[in-house]
Amino acid sequence: MKKLHIVGIIVIALAIGVIFVSLKNTSTYADFTEAISNPDKEYHVVGKLDKDQPLIYDPKVNADQFMFTLIDNKGVHKQVVLHKSKPQDFEKSEQIVLIGKIEGNEFHANDILMKCPSKYNDNKAPIN
Repeated sequence: MKKLHIVGIIVIALAIGVIFVSLKNTSTYADFTEAISNPDKEYHVVGKLDKDQPLIYDPKVNADQFMFTLIDNKGVHKQVVLHKSKPQDFEKSEQIVLIGKIEGNEFHANDILMKCPSKYNDNKAPIN
């Protein structure tokens, strides 16, 4: 067997390995109820900020911990611990997507995506 064939087989085997590893680490969209039933699996949870509950962020104590309460799309409230600093304009977000998993009675998120209100409004009359 030529060296080129051996190198080709190794490259193909590595590519297959990378595909299997990436498929194993994919997370899916869910609500808190499903995340609670599978605490070892990472999920994307979509919801809205519970503005009646306090936002806890003290960068002097821990700059990489922000706590708040999220209401998922089915109305379940859950305390969230975000392992990052508080995002700018967090209170203005319309919708939040958290990426993480349940640990105990809290959802521990390692990443966050926010949908902020649009600066464009379709209801405004055109300027002449």
